[in-house]
Amino acid sequence: MDLRAYLVLWCAVFGAVAVVGYARSLAGTTKAQRAVRVMGRIEQVREPRHGSSARDGIPVVVSFRDPSTGQESTVTNDRDHGERITAAWTGREIGVRYPRARPHAYRFVGDLTAGRRGLGWPNFALFLVYVGLVTFAAIDRGWPWALIGFGGPWTLSGLWYLPQSARAVSRRIDRLNSRPPVQGRVIAVLTDTSTDSEGSTSTSHTPVVSFTTHEGTTVTAYCTDDLPDPVNSYGRDVTIHYAPDDPAVFTPDLAAENRSRTLEMTCGTVMLLLGGASVVAGAVLL
Repeated sequence: MDLRAYLVLWCAVFGAVAVVGYARSLAGTTKAQRAVRVMGRIEQVREPRHGSSARDGIPVVVSFRDPSTGQESTVTNDRDHGERITAAWTGREIGVRYPRARPHAYRFVGDLTAGRRGLGWPNFALFLVYVGLVTFAAIDRGWPWALIGFGGPWTLSGLWYLPQSARAVSRRIDRLNSRPPVQGRVIAVLTDTSTDSEGSTSTSHTPVVSFTTHEGTTVTAYCTDDLPDPVNSYGRDVTIHYAPDDPAVFTPDLAAENRSRTLEMTCGTVMLLLGGASVVAGAVLL
């Protein structure tokens, strides 16, 4: 069996996976569609212990109500229960997802609407079909088709992503500037050590800050960016700029936010230009 036959088989298998996945989504029978999604409420926030691991998130107690039975559950995030909670305050709403009639199998989710149609795997399978088709075209008609096949979608996605990203970053900066900053404090530095496949050991340090907003909300959150010398930051007083509508959006360094915006736009523009150049080069070489 030559490579073309393998590519045909590749496309057929993943095409079938995509079709089955889309059919299940239309029928409403995917696992994501059958899951119950409710909003929970953080009832209690505990301070992380200095030197402990950042993998479990900020310790919280969450309550939520099953819409079908009316039963209320009070749970914690002391084990692996979905997305890690990195910013918490009493009264904050947080998404909870669980299989129908099994609230004890709960998982925390940041966005209740994300992935609710169960199209993640079918979309990925369709992408693999496209990869197979482009590879087949490159082998059958010449490698410039690979430049066009991969550069075209890359360019289109860049044209869509770049303006969206620019608007999102601009809105974030405006929100961070909409209130005077408040004083916060680094209440813990969490430490995690990992070993890669080659036996090399690396250590990460995650500062945890606590600050009270002008509205009187006490926020406990991981501060993973824009804090200099995080290893020795325990007990340090910091100035916090935050978004009034969502204190989980904050920074201790507003100037760094502006620098990161410039860097992100520059990288996005370069990647867009590379995609466009790939399409042009492929078209010229045909």
